[in-house]
Amino acid sequence: MADFRFGNSRRRGGVLAAFGIFTFGLGLGAIGALLLTPKTGRQLRKEVRRKYEDARDAVENLSERAGDVWERGQEWAENARRHAEPVARRFRGA
Repeated sequence: MADFRFGNSRRRGGVLAAFGIFTFGLGLGAIGALLLTPKTGRQLRKEVRRKYEDARDAVENLSERAGDVWERGQEWAENARRHAEPVARRFRGA
């Protein structure tokens, strides 16, 4: 029997690549479904524009949340460094 694999299944990059291809395929399927529905050109353009704006807003929101998480992580790292610094000085001096 044939063994079908997508890249090296032990590497995280292979999983991320597979997820990216899967997401791309979903997007193509959604566009194809929109284009094959029995709607007028005006309705189709309006729906495509609305879906595009929704997707753009979702990406902007995700980007903002990622920025917030990044800033929080930097604050936590700075707090950890401040708390660990006196202990590190004691070990260096001993």
